[in-house]
Amino acid sequence: MQQSPTISVVITTYNRPDALAAVVEACFLQDDKNFEIIIADDGSTANTRDTVAGLAARSPLPLKHVWQPDQGFRAAMARNRGTLAATGDYIIFLDGDCVPQRDFIARHRALARPGFLVSGSRILLSQALTERVLREHIDVAGMTVLERLRHRLRGDMNKVLQTMLRWPDVGRVRRSFSWRRIKSCNLAVWRADLEKVNGFDESFVGWGHEDSDLVLRLFHAGVGRKDGALATEVLHLWHREAKRDEESSNRKVVLERAANKTVQAVRGLRDHAGEGPFSQP
Repeated sequence: MQQSPTISVVITTYNRPDALAAVVEACFLQDDKNFEIIIADDGSTANTRDTVAGLAARSPLPLKHVWQPDQGFRAAMARNRGTLAATGDYIIFLDGDCVPQRDFIARHRALARPGFLVSGSRILLSQALTERVLREHIDVAGMTVLERLRHRLRGDMNKVLQTMLRWPDVGRVRRSFSWRRIKSCNLAVWRADLEKVNGFDESFVGWGHEDSDLVLRLFHAGVGRKDGALATEVLHLWHREAKRDEESSNRKVVLERAANKTVQAVRGLRDHAGEGPFSQP
């Protein structure tokens, strides 16, 4: 019988403490509480530090805050540092604006299988619903079926059945590589597999495609992929689109790596060997 993995949830954040609090609070309410939380902070200010300190003080789970100076979009580095701070052998990457449902950890644990990663999916919330959730501290993951249906009819959720249906672990393995549904906002990878490819590649400049690059390199390294849809959905709080100035050049790099069957990150986990976490001023 396969042993249950030890799980670390690495939550990436940047200057959005209200959304981060909603995500972490939902982690506190998980059905399966056998995991730890690592806040991978890409240079947030004192507001986030104070929010995390307050959450840590009443957390029912181990919780760490890993911070790095704000030098532009460096989510890949934040995730690598979060991975290095983690103690689990299975890492679930979650964004600080993606609220997990109650069975998120349990479902990821059930889908975990050596030699495979799990790419999850998300439900998009409208600006109006997001603002209300954050302003009124609404437990959006705990909404009733009727409430979810009402929000879907109003256009405040782009999908709803996916939040209620649960498909068993059947037919989830992808036999060939696909660009579809690669989102580091909801992605589970074995730590050993991350180490095998040197983690996320920090050489990417600006927003975009560092998550596709990771999954592609893992595929080249022989790591399979399972689809986490209808099991691991998260509720994605609305936000303005990030600047995508470097997206086309980043995409070009990924396509070149697809052709070259690249496995190793140019700059990744191994570049932080022996490095301690930064302290926020």
